[in-house]
This record gives sequence, C-alpha cells and structure tokens, in this order.
Amino acid sequence: MRARLRRSAVLLTGALIPASLLIGHPAAATSAAEPVTGAFAKAADTYEVPRDLLVSLAYAETHLDGHAGEPSASGGYGVMHLVTSRTLERAAKLTERPVSALKSDDAANIAGGAAVLRAHADKQGLDAAARKDPARWYGAVARYGGATSPDVARLYADTVYDLMAQGVRATTTGGESVTVKPRTVEPDRGAYAKAKDLDGPSTLAAAAVDYPQATWVAANSANYAVSSRPSSDTIDRIVIHVAQGSYAGTISWFQNPAAKVSSHYVVRSSDGAVTQMVREKDRAFHAGDYNRRSVGIEHEGFVNDASWFTDAMYRSSAALTRNIADRYGIPKDRTHIVGHSQVPGTDHTDPGGNWNWNTYMQYVTGGGGSPTNPHTPESVCGSGYKVIDSAALGSAGTVYLLYNTANGYNCVATIKKTSIGTASATSAYLEVKGKARVTDSGNFAYYAGPVRASAAGQCVKWGGKAGTNVYDSPSEHCG
Repeated sequence: MRARLRRSAVLLTGALIPASLLIGHPAAATSAAEPVTGAFAKAADTYEVPRDLLVSLAYAETHLDGHAGEPSASGGYGVMHLVTSRTLERAAKLTERPVSALKSDDAANIAGGAAVLRAHADKQGLDAAARKDPARWYGAVARYGGATSPDVARLYADTVYDLMAQGVRATTTGGESVTVKPRTVEPDRGAYAKAKDLDGPSTLAAAAVDYPQATWVAANSANYAVSSRPSSDTIDRIVIHVAQGSYAGTISWFQNPAAKVSSHYVVRSSDGAVTQMVREKDRAFHAGDYNRRSVGIEHEGFVNDASWFTDAMYRSSAALTRNIADRYGIPKDRTHIVGHSQVPGTDHTDPGGNWNWNTYMQYVTGGGGSPTNPHTPESVCGSGYKVIDSAALGSAGTVYLLYNTANGYNCVATIKKTSIGTASATSAYLEVKGKARVTDSGNFAYYAGPVRASAAGQCVKWGGKAGTNVYDSPSEHCG
C-alpha cells in the first residue's frame, strides 16, 4: 500500500488525491494530548514532507496560531495559512476535505498545507529519495508562498530554512509545545539562486529608499498613488499597523494588484529588518483619510498574538519612526504617532492591545539627541546564539563573536555605535581553521553580518571593521 500511495501521488499531481490513499485515519485519531504535534507528524508521514520543514513553514506563516478560523489580511486561513483562490481550494481538492474544515480545524489545515507542498514537490520532479532531503524542497517552499516575484519567493523560502536552522519552540493557543531542533540545511535553491537576496547587502543607490537601512521592493502601482509630498500635502502623522500576516507574505500582498492596499514600510518580527515599498512622497493606501498626511509602517504579525512583537521589532521600528519624524518635523508624541485604530473613520483595531505603546514610545523618544542602534548581536545572529567574545572598534562600534550550542555554529556581527542610520563602511568576518574566510562588507547603516559557519571543536579567526577601526583576532576559541 505504501508503494501504491507514492506512485499515485506522483501521477495525480494537481488533481484529486483519493482520501482512501492519502488521508488515512480521521483527524480525531491524532494524539489527544498533543493534537497539533500529532497532526504535523501524520501529515508529514502521509504526504512524505520533512516534518521539521513543515513545522518551520507553518511557524513562518502564523507562529502556529490558526486565529480561530479568521483570515489574514491576504485571505489566508489556519496554521498553514491556506489562501483563498490559491492554496485553500487546492488543498480541499487534494485532500477531499471541505473548505470549512480547512479553515477552522488545525489537523485538516495542516494536512491541506502538506498536500499542497507535496504537489509542488511533485511538479518539481522530486522522487522518493529526493523527498527525504529537506534541501531539495526549496523550490516547493518558494512556490507555496505564492510570491509574485522571484526575489520575494526567495525571501519567503530563506525565512523557512533560517527558522529550521535556528530551531522552533512554539506554544499553540491550546497550550501545546511544538518544537523543531536546530538543523542546518544548505538549501538547493535551483533557479532561485539567481534571484536577488533581499536580506543581503543593498546594491541600490541611496536615493532608491528614503530610509538608509531599508531594502527596496516596489509595491504594485495599483496599490498607491503617485504624489509630490510634502509640497502637495503636509506629512504630519506616522501610522502604526500590524499586517495580519508574515513579512514575506505582506510584501508579496502589496505587490499584488488585487490588494488595493499598501504601506510605505514593512518591519520583520525576528530581527527588525525593514523593507520600503512606497516612496514617502507618494500616498500609500493604508489609512483612509490619513493617506495624504501620513507615512505608514506595517509590522509582521497578528494583532491577537503577542509573540510577534519582539524587542528587535520595537527598536528597529522606533528608529525608523524617529528618522521620519526628524525629517518632517513631526512631534514625537501619541497625537502624531498613532495606531491604525486611531485614524478617524476606520474599522481596524491594529496594532491592538498586545502592542506595547509605552516601550515603543520610549524607544522613539529616548536617548536624547543621539540615536541608539536598535540591533543587538543576538538579534542579528538569531535565536540560540550567545555572545562569547567581543572587541571594541574604537568608538565606532563593536564586533561580536557568538556561538550556538544547539547547532555548533559560530556567528560574527559588527554593531555600529556612531553614524547610526547612515550607510558607512562596516564589515564582519569569520574564518574556521582549514576553511575559507567568509566576509560581509559594505556600506551599512546599523550592522555588518551575520556571518555564520559550523565551527564545533574548531579554532576560528574573527573580526571586523567600523569606520577606520579594525579588529583581527588570533586563532582562538578552539573548543
């Protein structure tokens, strides 16, 4: 029966997969004590999708929160974010489950997501041996996100693989703990290797963005209005939004002409990365009556799930808000820096009760006249990394060496202390004994790195540069 299941699934890619072959036992048969963990295990086994990859994808989309069957801003439902008119109906066809169940039942939703992912893998030509290797699923993951451009598809897939490398520890709305042990996989990007790495050093001219730290990804022209602010309209408000979706998903949605919405900026939860999608001179469609007078900042996450609102996000967004306020002379107070829910005539509730306005405004207004760097070495390198050494780069910055005991990787990041928000020469490097040196070097506004490499039991050389200050370590940390 197992051999027949595999053969049938390949033959029926994109078509109806009989429930008798692929669904197996009803969702109720999953562990009563750990229903979500059981659902992931069952779906992974049924559709021959690597379990850790499946969980990492779900966490990237929703933090494993199905939001009680309510849709995201882009029409996605459930733990696996099955999107109307794209993956939701396809999942229903592949699993023979009703759309209503896929929207509201975690086990059905997870099975539907696994079925869609497997269908993408089949179309990619992955055979049984290839399906066992998570690295070979990169193209399927990229397509699952539904991005309209290869660059955003790569951003989406890289996020999933980064999460798998860092490990996942999530608590579901039912209090269940779901984990993925850190597992570094070098993905086979295939055609996506040629796509632009939106997390890599920017090669755009400074004029391409209004905020130096931002990456530029243009929203679709149907989703904003070309203007000539502030000469045409005074900019005197900054509006804080929560996207009701993931970072890559929000960027992709603003590129979709069907959205009819956009925001000037999108901020990522994990590390505070910023993407600009509409020039500040133009009117993004984000806040109704305030569109003409405001700059909009979307934040990755969901209003009812506080786990998205990280310190790295608050600090990065606050630095962006402070920069905008200083350039337009906007007072740094809650009259002029407002939530979407405060815009007259709106029916939106974001950023909601989980958004910590006290912390946010302290970051916006704190530090006197000198801006502070919103990034830390831990936020740059990611979950699981701890600082084990550091070296001052004069007064210009500090270079840090970190280690992740879970996966045996070192990471180096250079954090600037001066010229915050202004692109200047900064670098970080890591050299594991017997291997080539890896360097991140360029003109960066806040930090260089992360530079990561497997180094368990190996000596390393590490260092970096900020301005004219350089540090080069000896061969050390050999344990």
